[in-house]
Amino acid sequence: MSTDPVGGTVLATVTRATTRRPLTVIAVWVLFLLLGFGLGTGVFGKLSDDVPDVPGTESEVAAAYLDGVSPTGETLTGVVAGLAVSDPGLRAQVERAVAELRAVDGVAAVPDPYVTEGLVAEDGRAVIIPVTLKSGLDDDAEDSVIDSAVDRIEAIDAPEVHVSGGPLLGKQLGGQAQEDVKKAELISLPVVLVLLFLIFGGLRAAGLPLFVAVSGIAGAFLALFLFSQVTDISVHAIQVTTMLGLGLAVDYALLMVVRFREERRHTDDIVEAVHRTVTRAGRTVLFSGLTVAVCLTGLLIFPSTFLRSMGLAVAAVVVVDMLAALTLLPALLTRFGAKIAPAKVRADGEEGKVFARLATFATRRPVAVLVAVVPVLLVLALPATGMRINLGDATQLPTSSEARQLQDTVRAHFPPGVGVTPITVVLKPGADPATADRITALSPTTQSRSLPGGTTVLELQPSGSVDGKAATDLVERIRDVRGAEPVQVTGPAAQLVDFREMLAGRGPWAAATVLIGIFALLFAFTGSVLIPLRTIATTLLSLGAALGVVVWVFQDGHLAGLLGSEGLGSLSLTAPPLIIAIAFGLAMDYELFILARMREARAQSGDDLDAVVTGLRRSGRVVTCAALLLAVVFGAFMTGGFAPILQIGLGLTLAVLIDATIVRMLLVPATMALLGRRAWWAPPPLRRLHDRFGLHEEAPAPERVTADA
Repeated sequence: MSTDPVGGTVLATVTRATTRRPLTVIAVWVLFLLLGFGLGTGVFGKLSDDVPDVPGTESEVAAAYLDGVSPTGETLTGVVAGLAVSDPGLRAQVERAVAELRAVDGVAAVPDPYVTEGLVAEDGRAVIIPVTLKSGLDDDAEDSVIDSAVDRIEAIDAPEVHVSGGPLLGKQLGGQAQEDVKKAELISLPVVLVLLFLIFGGLRAAGLPLFVAVSGIAGAFLALFLFSQVTDISVHAIQVTTMLGLGLAVDYALLMVVRFREERRHTDDIVEAVHRTVTRAGRTVLFSGLTVAVCLTGLLIFPSTFLRSMGLAVAAVVVVDMLAALTLLPALLTRFGAKIAPAKVRADGEEGKVFARLATFATRRPVAVLVAVVPVLLVLALPATGMRINLGDATQLPTSSEARQLQDTVRAHFPPGVGVTPITVVLKPGADPATADRITALSPTTQSRSLPGGTTVLELQPSGSVDGKAATDLVERIRDVRGAEPVQVTGPAAQLVDFREMLAGRGPWAAATVLIGIFALLFAFTGSVLIPLRTIATTLLSLGAALGVVVWVFQDGHLAGLLGSEGLGSLSLTAPPLIIAIAFGLAMDYELFILARMREARAQSGDDLDAVVTGLRRSGRVVTCAALLLAVVFGAFMTGGFAPILQIGLGLTLAVLIDATIVRMLLVPATMALLGRRAWWAPPPLRRLHDRFGLHEEAPAPERVTADA
């Protein structure tokens, strides 16, 4: 048995408990599952779409100030098109709708579009109906007002009637996101089950990883619901936790079940086989879970509500999956493992021979492999150097969605900029009137209004999109012009500027936190200071390549149509941080799978090069199968129509496939061969530290070599 002090005693204790009372453990997890899909799904009603909010930034402080002093809140937009707006019948309907909307409790203002400049299209075929809500409405009151406004506008009899904008746009984005999740789950779960059946050759063994995955998702829902009681949870948390929860659970369960079938070669005692499985593969799962969680703690460094909630949500699903693999799965194996056939014993050299050949090739020609592979990955990563992030608008939605149809209709009938949320400038009491004049001069379309208490609000209409370069440049010019005056800028464009500054300021600290944490865990796992550095370098290559392709497709528009999207000129600000954090964590997952087998082989043979080949021979199939299953899960999220989810799905799919094939099967053995015995080196003080606190284990018993059964 293991003598390592890192997790060994705890794992042994937990395994004894699960093997002694497997039915109790299973019952607890079934209860947990019911709570997750019962109480936990209540999180769907508590999700926030305020992605760019960063507490404490100028845009957020100004927005909060306006909420307190302004009698008006956000604005819904209705558009009626397809008939001549001069048609008497249509005009009568619109005027009647405007009068009835003004009478709705919670509506602050509804201008008459026929007498308000800019609300009737120059071609005479469309009219806009803005509905401004009162400020200070609670969620229930706001929902009631929105429903009443939508029902009244949609009652207008015209070929095209669309309503979106304001808080309604957020609800439509969230609804599309949830529909995409449901569709992805319906596609991915059956495919994953079929693949698991083909991998294991039996329904029982195939069902165990899927049961663990479902339990992990239920646990994630429950954790998210609990988090939602104390903090905002992003609408994107559901998609990402579902993707990662399903993928990681299958990864961990696959590793454990494969190892269990191998251990059954050596013993007919099911409980002993379970103990051996947890002793070896279980510790890999433990370190992998900790490493993935560390990768996600970098998101907690950012003050952004969105990024922090994603860090909490995804860390929660990682922990739940890890606990399920270390408690539920051993209990299931104890109870049903006798019905799972041992892995076939193959003649020496037959098992994993494809992976052994790849590893042998890479170790014999390491320089050639590096020269051939690294430039290709760098070329793929090149577009990422020009990556731009934006808030996005209804263009991110499929053309069949209400918000997208409204946007397309407005763009078809009105000049550019109409319907774009303006930049809001708040001039507090005491501001120099000359400052207002200088700011007003920055835009040809500026509106001014006064609020109680002496506050003046300027609304500057940017050219182009709400978060385009023209809008963000205008925000910067306003902030330059105001000097030291009590003037604040808010609105979506200002939020984007502040979000980018937050990423630039906190990004290095987040990266340092993640890299130091990963280095420490990999050092504890391997006792080497060079393997962690090599791992980080090769992982950055695969991550950069995947991110570069995402930029090339969705930002630049190459082949985007094949995924039901289009070139957007930028990526959603939700996509890059999540792709980076999750893909980095998953890469560490595969690295630990391989390193665990290399350590075993090195402890058994003492030959460094042989350990590399043997480690890949024994782990290659598990890593490849895990990557394939994860690619199916992530790929299923590319069947929806919501651009941020398409970007995340493509990025993670490519990252997993590139990392599990090119990097882990070629670059890892090549770099390990170049390092040779130095790969496992550490300076004497760190070596002593590892000897005392690091992970150690006895060499496993040699494989029995017989002919194929």
